[in-house]
Amino acid sequence: MKFTLEHVDTATKARAAIIETDHGHIETPIFMPVGTIGTVKTVSPHELKANGVQIMLANTYHLYLKPGIEILQQFGGLHRFNGWEGPILTDSGGFQVYSLNDLRQVNEEGVEFRSHWDGSRHLFTPEKVVDIQRAIGSDIMMVLDQCIANPSDYQSAQKAHLLTVRWAERSRTYFLNTTPWYGYRQFQFGIVQGGIYEALRRESAQALMAMEFEGYAIGGLAVGEDAATRDHITDVCTEVLPEEKPRYLMGVGKPEDILQAIERGVDMFDCVIPTRNARNGQVFTRKGKLVIRNARYKRDSLPLDPECNCYTCQHFSRAYIHHMFRVNEVLGLRLATLHNIHFYMQIVQEARHAILKNRFGEFKSRFLEIYFSANAENQNNEKELEG
Repeated sequence: MKFTLEHVDTATKARAAIIETDHGHIETPIFMPVGTIGTVKTVSPHELKANGVQIMLANTYHLYLKPGIEILQQFGGLHRFNGWEGPILTDSGGFQVYSLNDLRQVNEEGVEFRSHWDGSRHLFTPEKVVDIQRAIGSDIMMVLDQCIANPSDYQSAQKAHLLTVRWAERSRTYFLNTTPWYGYRQFQFGIVQGGIYEALRRESAQALMAMEFEGYAIGGLAVGEDAATRDHITDVCTEVLPEEKPRYLMGVGKPEDILQAIERGVDMFDCVIPTRNARNGQVFTRKGKLVIRNARYKRDSLPLDPECNCYTCQHFSRAYIHHMFRVNEVLGLRLATLHNIHFYMQIVQEARHAILKNRFGEFKSRFLEIYFSANAENQNNEKELEG
């Protein structure tokens, strides 16, 4: 993978770079909308591109179960199946299997689990997860890892970290001895684990670096720890991880958390928050969050965000979108989703421009000051929808 580090902000660790794949270049920092089952819910690939999306995320676990590897193979991979022409990153499914709780069993070989669809039994090994992602045809694939909740005790975190490293070694060896299925290059990222323990995180990063992955992800965060701990562990990881390769913070997606992580040298992000919350009626604006279902917007002629130039804000009022949600019209979900995706892409694009001008700290402070000027009701709505 060609990774070009263009500039590092002089006052922070924030950086701007370009990642090159056979399906296109990615300008960082970048946010990746989550298309778990091969689609970002309610929006088309054309709409994603129109809103500045450069790379989307899909999930190995879900695509393995439905539509299944044979279907994806038949169509020549996910790009040809879903019509998205840009880069795709696939999560290995480790987090989804972690979420199954009593439907899974972790051992040295891999993870045994039962499908949430029909209860059928399956085994994910590090090698099988590579094969599945070969079939999906993702540009960037992740290794199988063991994610545990935070805070966990040191022994549990150490055990999961060591297992993740052993799995990563098997994944890397297998990856290097197999070839892509569809004639274009695929790349592989290792995942740093170690819970909230600085020493384990450093040990994990060093072990993965010795395997020379094309990039590195920071996993096992946003699973119960407070924001200050998450920021500290992110800082620890980016201090160790190589400067000349991309860094991806998995599953972290509030605007303020993304900016905190960019400041600490992270390049890539994904999260369901902008799209999931949009479908629940919560939208992000420059002045905080608002819940468009609320009666106060019934007669509101303003766009969702007067400072936004997305399709939704250019054509529809808050009152109309409120009406769409109140009558359960799917257009409301689509319009809110389009707006939130556009909002997130604007954040990372503006962050990139600020980095290139050595003004990231100023940009971040100004953005957050305005963002948190939202009224108390909107703050309460955030807790209600994201809790």
